[in-house]
Amino acid sequence: MIPALNEAPNLPTVVNSVPTSALRALGWETEVIIVDNASTDDTAAVAAALGATVVSQPERGYGNAYHAGFRAAKGDVIATGDADCTYPFDFLPELLGTLAEADVEFMTTNRLRRENRSAMKRSHTVANYALSALSRALFRNGLRDSQSGMWVFRRYVWDGVDVKSTGMAFSQEIKNAATRAGYRYLEVPIEYRNRQGEVKLNALPDGMANLRQLFEHRFRRPAAERPARYERRHTPA
Repeated sequence: MIPALNEAPNLPTVVNSVPTSALRALGWETEVIIVDNASTDDTAAVAAALGATVVSQPERGYGNAYHAGFRAAKGDVIATGDADCTYPFDFLPELLGTLAEADVEFMTTNRLRRENRSAMKRSHTVANYALSALSRALFRNGLRDSQSGMWVFRRYVWDGVDVKSTGMAFSQEIKNAATRAGYRYLEVPIEYRNRQGEVKLNALPDGMANLRQLFEHRFRRPAAERPARYERRHTPA
């Protein structure tokens, strides 16, 4: 699942990087969902021409896009990433293998490694480290990269958490909600690549919104975040 706001030029590269044939050989049938988040370019038309399922979300916002996309998703496992060519969708066979072998329910990824430093602005790197450190302190889940946008998780996890964010804070909230709810989780390192196209992140307002959300979530009553019953619904061949 890929949220997209005016990403038409990037979509051929991104969609074609999803290794559907390799995944099918491993027993995974794949649906590529592009969530068009009120784009003003040809994002929806390009996505449809590439064979992706297009979900329209007219209310802009990173979190809004995911709320709409998750409502439409039918697969047993959901994998996410951005439409800006930064995330390694070609690595999905290995990520799904790890999900199954480690027997975890929610897996997130860590971009904050020395090898990836050139792909991220220094100011964004510093902000990511700071937000991640605060997130670890508040939620005690040990995650090194609270802002990463690539996750692989079993569909029922979404039904068992209460994620409210409509903007960029969605990324940290879904991780903290899943770990707080008691799902088995894991963080794995990934390659992070140079962004293509226009940067959508508004560093200062998005950073402050994420900061506020961390404290709001930490002290929110967690009654709605309960683990759903674990069912092994799909195993790779």
